[in-house]
Amino acid sequence: MAFNLLNEIQKRIVVFDGAMGTLLLEKGLVREVCPESLNITHGDVIQEIHTRYIEAGARVVQSNTFGANRIKLKEWGLESRVEEINTLALTYARKACGNNAVAAASIGPTGKILEPAGSFTFEEALDVFREQIRGVLKGGAQAIIIETMSQLNEARAALIAARELTNLPVICTMTFEKNSRTLMGTEAAAAALVLQSLGADIIGVNCSLGPGELINVVHEMYQVASVPILVQPNAGIPVMEGGQTLYPVGPEEFARLCINLIEAGAGAVGGCCGTTPEHIRALTEATRGLKPPKIAGKRITALTSSTTPLFITETLPVRVIGERINPTGRKDLSEEIKRGIPDGILREAVEQRQAGADILDVNVGVPGIDERAFMERAVREIQKLVDVPLCIDSSNPEAIEGGLKAFCGKALVNSVNGKEESLDAVLPLVKKYGACCIGLTIDERGIPENAEERFQIAKKIIERAGMMGIPREDIIIDCLTLTAGTHQSQVEETLKAIRMVKAYLGNPTALGVSNISFGLPKRDLLNATFLALALGAGLDLPIINPLSKEMMNTVKAFDVLSSRDRASERYIKLFSQNLPEKKQIESHTHPDSEADLGKTLYQSIVEGNRNIAVKVSEKLVLSKADPFKIIQGVIGPALNEVGNLYEEGSYFLPQLLLSAEAVQAAMAKLKLRLEGHEGNNRGKVLLATVKGDIHDIGKNIVRVLMENYGFNVVDLGKDVPPESIVERAGKEHIKVIGLSALMTTTVLNMEKTIELIKQKLPGTSVIVGGAVLTEGYARKIGADYYAPDAMAGVRIVQKIMGVKND
Repeated sequence: MAFNLLNEIQKRIVVFDGAMGTLLLEKGLVREVCPESLNITHGDVIQEIHTRYIEAGARVVQSNTFGANRIKLKEWGLESRVEEINTLALTYARKACGNNAVAAASIGPTGKILEPAGSFTFEEALDVFREQIRGVLKGGAQAIIIETMSQLNEARAALIAARELTNLPVICTMTFEKNSRTLMGTEAAAAALVLQSLGADIIGVNCSLGPGELINVVHEMYQVASVPILVQPNAGIPVMEGGQTLYPVGPEEFARLCINLIEAGAGAVGGCCGTTPEHIRALTEATRGLKPPKIAGKRITALTSSTTPLFITETLPVRVIGERINPTGRKDLSEEIKRGIPDGILREAVEQRQAGADILDVNVGVPGIDERAFMERAVREIQKLVDVPLCIDSSNPEAIEGGLKAFCGKALVNSVNGKEESLDAVLPLVKKYGACCIGLTIDERGIPENAEERFQIAKKIIERAGMMGIPREDIIIDCLTLTAGTHQSQVEETLKAIRMVKAYLGNPTALGVSNISFGLPKRDLLNATFLALALGAGLDLPIINPLSKEMMNTVKAFDVLSSRDRASERYIKLFSQNLPEKKQIESHTHPDSEADLGKTLYQSIVEGNRNIAVKVSEKLVLSKADPFKIIQGVIGPALNEVGNLYEEGSYFLPQLLLSAEAVQAAMAKLKLRLEGHEGNNRGKVLLATVKGDIHDIGKNIVRVLMENYGFNVVDLGKDVPPESIVERAGKEHIKVIGLSALMTTTVLNMEKTIELIKQKLPGTSVIVGGAVLTEGYARKIGADYYAPDAMAGVRIVQKIMGVKND
């Protein structure tokens, strides 16, 4: 390859190409046609577009394979031609590039919602991406670019698939909303940490917004990035004028604004929707001679949940690992796990998070079970209820892999040790799934009696991890705690080993603190005292029981005295009110009374806890509670609270969907007593994606929420002609119609549909939504309402139907 992408991006700003669809649209080729099918029918046109971008200065062009995965191609009846389409696309890209540019294979999203928020499994996504990537590799791809991902879990699947199949440069970019989060609520920094940990050579952002709106996203990524950042903005937010889609940011303004993105941290720039060779030519000229921002040298230890990063550093508060999801010595939890019941685990997860745990250790090791399968299930279920990083705890490498695969974020593995067998089995998993790992200072000889030997094992683990490409900052050392009852002299050796690791290796440290008091009286006293000593020696991540006030108060006090809690803000907030201890007030109602069950059901819906919602609903049915009273007095208000939390920015799309799932489960039970009644029907709504548009993920989300807010939804699906919409709405006397369009090319069909509705069904309210729409354009095409998101659509229908938003 004459042009080495990864070398060049270290030296200068690398320019990528612009939009493919925009140019195909100019040629009149993508109206109601699968864009990727043009690789079969119009390969010369595809190659010409690549050539135009290269002539404009692009050093990387992206193949016409964005939607060439099995799921997307099935919408056009082309699912059997995945390999052919991808191979042809890369053949044309390679011909255009020659030795002047790199042909990068574009890998776009499937359009499915992945677990835990959806039903599409991680393994299914992996299989889809593997198939497509094999096709582009056969065609001669010189790099892989995974782009426009709005779900972190889907980006993970695509990245893992790519890294399984190739050593080519892999790029991964996500798409962000105006709040600098993805559609599923992932912060830019969290996305950056996960993507680079999974082996992406370049990370970044594309689509969704114009260059002026992406500075914060790039800046947040740059703060944590260890690899270069690529930005490919749209040419602004599209507007419709005279029946045409126009992008407001011209070439010169686009180039000028992209310079700001480079100053924010981007080392590569290009264009997405609405950009043309003229935009890329202006960008090439504007960036000529500019040097990329420095990336190397950052050493950041961090974990993430599916949405948020958690940094581990001496300048921030101590991070507590909650230890209670562990069946060792707990008969009740062991029995539940044996019976395949996750309720106890989920209860522990919620209680520990509420008590202040920053990370949750997950151990499900019970003899006689399929540990991998139950670990996967536990991790998926826990993520639905708490948004914190998880620590996958097992001595079984298969169970560790199951947990890592199921976790949507950067996890912590507990653990690897100095034994060759452990190093060989665990470290490859840590590398593949982009995790951090706890290294235990034990080897074939057992636990060393002196600090020096434990230090040497720690050094060995870090060095071996480095040989596998695992950054040293991703290894957290556990110097091991032995009980003071039988190994009193070892207490100081543990503390000494922690000090040595911090002084000479600089790695973070973890420690299972409560082992110190095993077999001794007043365990809380010993635990809290040893915790204080260990924190003073340099402990960063105590593994403790967060329900112990003594332990948590020790951590909070240490944070103040060590200046980790700046200006003592957290400590003051926690203790300044000087409130008396709350006494447990005994309920005067039976725990299974209708009132208490209603409260529990309400909370389970707000938290999205499907399991509890089912059990409580079953009890309500058995108690012969009035189902209408439950729906109106519990389920309705709970859903409204969820909606309010979403609107204020506390909840994101996954929480909405999980709460909807809890409601569906509860309603399925309550319907046993609702048969023959229509009391919960708040009115009919018709939903459809307009003619020519096959994208329906947004419309499907709206349907789920509408149904759970009590509306009877008639869903006509996607690619629906105006006549079909009018006929069905008229036949069923439906007075509210929701229309969706994702593509700029199909917005014209939305206008035609609205025109026919107004002509044939006067008095019918029309709500429109979709990524390419704005409130102004919605009014222009005759819509009565514009819904920027699913929850807004629900609120509008409530208003039209006269339903009170409690």
